[in-house]
Amino acid sequence: MHKPAPEEEVTSLHDLSATDLIAGYRAKQFSPSEVLEEVIEHVAAWEPHIRALYLFDPDGARAVAKASSDRWQKGEPVSTLDGVPVTIKDNIATKGQPIPLGAASVKLVPAEKDAPPAARLREAGAIIFSKTTMPDYGMLSSGLSSFHPLTRNPWDLAKNPGGSSSGAGAAGAAGYGPLHLGTDIGGSVRLPACWCGLVALKPSLGRVPIDPPYVGRVAGPITRTVDDAALMMCVLAKPDRRDGMSLPADSSIHWKTLDKSPRKLRIGLMLDPGAGQSLEQEVRDVAVNAAKAFESAGAIVSEVNGILTREMLDGLDNFWRARLWDDLSKLSPEDRGKTLPYIHKWAEAGAKLSGVDVVRGFNATMAIRAAAAKLFHELDYVISPVSPVVNFPAEFAAPINDPDRPFEHICYTVPWNMAENPALSINGGYDAKGFPIGVQIIGRRFDDLGVLGMAKAFEGLRDAQRPWPTPPGK
Repeated sequence: MHKPAPEEEVTSLHDLSATDLIAGYRAKQFSPSEVLEEVIEHVAAWEPHIRALYLFDPDGARAVAKASSDRWQKGEPVSTLDGVPVTIKDNIATKGQPIPLGAASVKLVPAEKDAPPAARLREAGAIIFSKTTMPDYGMLSSGLSSFHPLTRNPWDLAKNPGGSSSGAGAAGAAGYGPLHLGTDIGGSVRLPACWCGLVALKPSLGRVPIDPPYVGRVAGPITRTVDDAALMMCVLAKPDRRDGMSLPADSSIHWKTLDKSPRKLRIGLMLDPGAGQSLEQEVRDVAVNAAKAFESAGAIVSEVNGILTREMLDGLDNFWRARLWDDLSKLSPEDRGKTLPYIHKWAEAGAKLSGVDVVRGFNATMAIRAAAAKLFHELDYVISPVSPVVNFPAEFAAPINDPDRPFEHICYTVPWNMAENPALSINGGYDAKGFPIGVQIIGRRFDDLGVLGMAKAFEGLRDAQRPWPTPPGK
C-alpha cells in the first residue's frame, strides 16, 4: 500500500503494484478512476520521450474505469484484476483495432475479436488503456520499427528498451500502471524486462492460450513485481479452445502461492550458452551473485554448460528467414519496400535457402528440446544471464546491428522457447552507471509456478532496488 519513501513521500497511485491497487480498492482508499487519471497524467509526462504506446485511448479507458469503480463501490468486483490498468502489445488482437505488427508493410484491418489473452483481461475487468509498440513482425529485440516511432528506454533515453515487446518494457519501467502483456518467441518479454529492470515470465508453451499459436510463441506478463506476474497468470492461464497447442486447465496450480525455499534444490549456473556474443563482465557478475544468493539460502549450485550450438542457432536463423520471406514475398513490391531495411535484408536471404536448409533449421528446435530435457534430468532450475550485454544504442536494430548476425544476443533466451520450458527475467543488479541487468530463472517444462516461486525467493535475497526512473525535467 502507500508505503512511505525515505523522504516520507507517499507512493503515487501509478507506481503501486496491482496487488496494492486491489487492496486499496477493497479498502475504498481510492478508486480505479482515480488510479487511471494518475496513469494518464504520468503517460503525458513520459510519452514524448519514450514513445511506448500505440492506440492510446484515455476516454475509452475512463468509461471502463467508471464501471469498475461502481462495482468496487458496491463490493462486487468481477475478478482480482478488476480496475487495474494494463497495456497490450500491438500484435495481440483487440476487437475493432488494427494489428500492424510494428510494420508499415502490413495492411491496417480491424480485428474481429480479442485474442485469448486480451479477452481474459477484458473479462476480468482490467482497464486496457493502450496497445504498445513493437518492431517489424516481432523479429527484432529493439524499439526500432517502420510503423511505430522509435521507442526508448526510460532508464537512459539513449539506450534501447529491447524487444520485441519494446513498448511494454518501456511502459513498465516508466510506470504506466503495473501490468503489461507481451509475447515471446526468442526472448521478447524477457529481454525488455532485463534492460528495463522488470519481471517477465515466458510461460511453458500452451500455458497461456494464444491466437495464432506457433512454435515457441507465448504470451506473458511484464510487471515490476513477481506477485503481479502471478496475479496476471491467474487470468491469462484460463483455457481458450482457439489455441490447439494450449495445455488443459490445471486447477492444482495456485498462482498466488509463491512460498518456495531454495534449500536443497539443485541449481545450474549457465554462464556460457554455447554460442553467441561474449558475456560482458558486469552481466557475469550479476548472474554469479544471484547464484551465490541462492547458494546462501541452501541451494546446491553447480556451473553447467550451455545447450545451444552454432549449428542450432544458424538453423533457427535460416528457418525464421524463410518463414518471414514467405510472408513478405506475398506483398506487392511497393508494400514490401515499406519494411524496415534491416528486416528486409535479413529476410530476403531466405529466398536463397533450399528446402533441406529450412527443414534442417526447423529440426534445430527438436535438437534444442532434447538437449534441454537432458540438462534438467539432474537439475531443478537453471540460473543464467538474460542478455550477454548491459545495453545498446536506441537506434540499433540489435546489439551487434548486423542483419547477417541477427541472433547473437538471444542465446540465453531462445533455447527455452524451443524447449518449451518456463523462463523468467528478473532484475538482479545494475552496472556502474545504474543501468539495470537481468537474471534469468529457468525451470522444467510446466513448472511455471515453481519458477515464479524461485523468483519470489530471489526478491528477498537480492540487494536493495534503486528508485524507478522519473520523467525528464522532474
